[in-house]
Amino acid sequence: MLKVGVLGAGHLGKIHLRLLNESEKYDLIGFYDPDAINAKKVADEFGYTNFENINTLIDAVDVVDIVTPTLSHFDCAKKAIEKGRHIFIEKPITNTLAEADELLALEKKFNVKGQVGHVERFNPAFTAVNEQIQNPMFIETHRLAEFNPRGTDVPVVLDLMIHDIDAILSVVDSEVKAIHASGVSVISNSPDIANARIEFESGCVANLTASRISLKNMRKSRFFQKDAYISVDFLEKKVEVVRMQDAPEVPGDFDMILQNAEGIKKQIYFENPDVATNNAISDELETFADAITNNTEPVVSLKQGTQALKVALQIINCF
Repeated sequence: MLKVGVLGAGHLGKIHLRLLNESEKYDLIGFYDPDAINAKKVADEFGYTNFENINTLIDAVDVVDIVTPTLSHFDCAKKAIEKGRHIFIEKPITNTLAEADELLALEKKFNVKGQVGHVERFNPAFTAVNEQIQNPMFIETHRLAEFNPRGTDVPVVLDLMIHDIDAILSVVDSEVKAIHASGVSVISNSPDIANARIEFESGCVANLTASRISLKNMRKSRFFQKDAYISVDFLEKKVEVVRMQDAPEVPGDFDMILQNAEGIKKQIYFENPDVATNNAISDELETFADAITNNTEPVVSLKQGTQALKVALQIINCF
């Protein structure tokens, strides 16, 4: 088992602590939180070992799970990597691209592994169809959330939209050509609503919308590719695939047939792939343990986390 310690015992940190404590691949050694009052409360309530110093925790483990505010990600990760520890780090990887690039260099120098917590990669709705998403040419995403003060220390692009940026980059095998975006601050000091258009060298276009002041929650993505339309509902864990194929010479009574202006007939049919039940946070932590044990590439590498951050910052710079 891999000895693991958690940095940060806030809302998400407590979820990580519980899952790591239940895992058969990790041995939870303890946690560190700079808020002494909260740290004592968590230790007393759940029985986890509370380390009073970040360095003593890092020294005691093989893996450091960083679930702290974004502004502290780099400092925590650097300390862990320089002591030869593998790191799991929540998204976004760091606050600046320079910090992310330095972590990439440190990861290579100290020969450790790192994974970024882009949890939607493990959403069962997305994993049910991601292999079917092939060369999409238009993508549309909507990620809307009711207001929650937690996370407003960063723009909505880094808080919410970055999930969709990462998912899109994982299925579009092309360099970014151009980005156009706009954002508006309503409640926070940073943008609460944002829209971005990403154009890729391949010709693919992605239109992303994110809001953290909506009246309802929504997390939907739609992928359009030749002869197929794929809809992914990350919130409801549902998927729908609509495909087109050449119509049979003699259609059935219930076949849905479309004919274009050139007289070409296509048959439309619908698929609803099975969506397995899972705990996405548990899966991302478990697969990271496998990557360390088997010396394989993490599902969401630090490089991929850096690429998502780079695009997110380019979007923010458009505001």
